[in-house]
Amino acid sequence: MEIELLDQILEALLFVSGDGINTSEIEELLELQPSEVKQSIARLKKKYSGKCGIHLLHYNGKIQFGSNPDYEDTIACVLNPIKEKELSNAALETVAIIAYKQPVTRLEIEQIRGVNCDYAVQVLLKHNLIEVVGRKDVVGKPLLFGTTDAFLKRFRIESIEQLPDYEQLLASIKVLEEGNSRAPEAVSLYNEFELPPEENEASNEAAAAADELPEEETPDFLRDETDLQKIE
Repeated sequence: MEIELLDQILEALLFVSGDGINTSEIEELLELQPSEVKQSIARLKKKYSGKCGIHLLHYNGKIQFGSNPDYEDTIACVLNPIKEKELSNAALETVAIIAYKQPVTRLEIEQIRGVNCDYAVQVLLKHNLIEVVGRKDVVGKPLLFGTTDAFLKRFRIESIEQLPDYEQLLASIKVLEEGNSRAPEAVSLYNEFELPPEENEASNEAAAAADELPEEETPDFLRDETDLQKIE
């Protein structure tokens, strides 16, 4: 493969992937020699270095595009508020999945949500709402995540065994959100959510209907029995 073409293909792969790509997989799938890929990586590292906003990272047999660390503060100043706002709902969905499915891997969370959850997991780790509790005994040994004491405290739950059903959990989050809106200094990860009210009309109507049911009559052949017990 021509040198220029190979460099351009690697650039495109790195841009589209976003994550690290194993160089051995590139060699195998593109039928390239290790020396060809190595030389191309060297050229790209030279191109993406210095004051360039994008740097080529080479680690553990993988390559990946990353931002220039010299601009870290400026990038964080612009992107962090945007990402926090955009991913608030994603963080809520992710922590709910972890709470009910724990211990659970990142891949299992993504299979349930249907989207990548890397950033949501990082936000939850940063706020100490989840933690790594081990590794799953499968190929690759992926990390297992679970909720923390801070999660229980946030939702006023004494233990995971007392975890309410999903609708009750959302209601608890809404209460916390309303409390935070009255106390601006108590900023919560969830204070931007506008959660729909809990829909209990059907259950309330069913309960009311049950109260109006007439008491069941005792059959004629049992009316002379004196030691009958009523079963609720």
